[in-house]
Amino acid sequence: MAYDNTCKYLAEKFPAAFVRWLLPIDEPTDVQVLKTELIQEPIRADSLVFLQTDNQILHLEFETRPYSDPPIAFRMLDYYVRLKRQYSCSINQVVIFLQQTASEQVFVSEYTDANTRHGYRVIRLWEQDPALLLSVPGLLPLATLSQTNSPRTLLEQIANRIATIEEPNQQADLLACTQVLAGLRFEKDLIRQLFRKETMRGSVIYQEIREDGLLEGRKNEALSFLSRLLTRRIGPIAPETSEQIQTLSVEELEDLGEALLDFSEASDLTNWLNQRQP
Repeated sequence: MAYDNTCKYLAEKFPAAFVRWLLPIDEPTDVQVLKTELIQEPIRADSLVFLQTDNQILHLEFETRPYSDPPIAFRMLDYYVRLKRQYSCSINQVVIFLQQTASEQVFVSEYTDANTRHGYRVIRLWEQDPALLLSVPGLLPLATLSQTNSPRTLLEQIANRIATIEEPNQQADLLACTQVLAGLRFEKDLIRQLFRKETMRGSVIYQEIREDGLLEGRKNEALSFLSRLLTRRIGPIAPETSEQIQTLSVEELEDLGEALLDFSEASDLTNWLNQRQP
């Protein structure tokens, strides 16, 4: 579920990037994220995103598995009818499969019944040219799953691209999302190698910490940076855990930055912090 939620976060954080990628609109205006709660009794909202622009709606579904209950095709029909009834505008539906599979279900692009046929668009990320995904910051994490003859080279390109992002919060968000999605394809050791030292320790924040002699203000920036990474990785951080993190030295914060790639739930962070206690 973390993979679906990561993609949902990206689409809601960078909606214009997804609209430009998936709709024939060069410069979308006033892109809005519609709350899924507007649709009564949603079937499944975990990987669901509605983006509205230029009198049309882009409905995105991110999937790691080709099977679900109810089936994906039926959900697309159901949401199409609900959206059409509520907004009376053009509806563009796209299912994006994240993890490569040989299942025939990832080639299904319509729902058919005795008297009903409903089509929608399907994207299999492993077939996508990475060029566009590499050129747009908000799509960088998805590039880890795109088509390539050299997966390591592709991951190196993404790491280098993220390292050039100067806005610290955006860099932290994209780094965390990239690490999560890369886990669908790459070994953890490779992700550590390319992202821990090259991106995180080479980030704007850590460079400033070093250059300014570990000033308290810079440490606070590092704390903010790590908090965003951890939240994207394992979810909200409990207040008592946050207090423990506040007491860490800059060196310990760097160690935590390298360790967080192994975290999958809040208890992993708690255990790591407890092991650091004297």
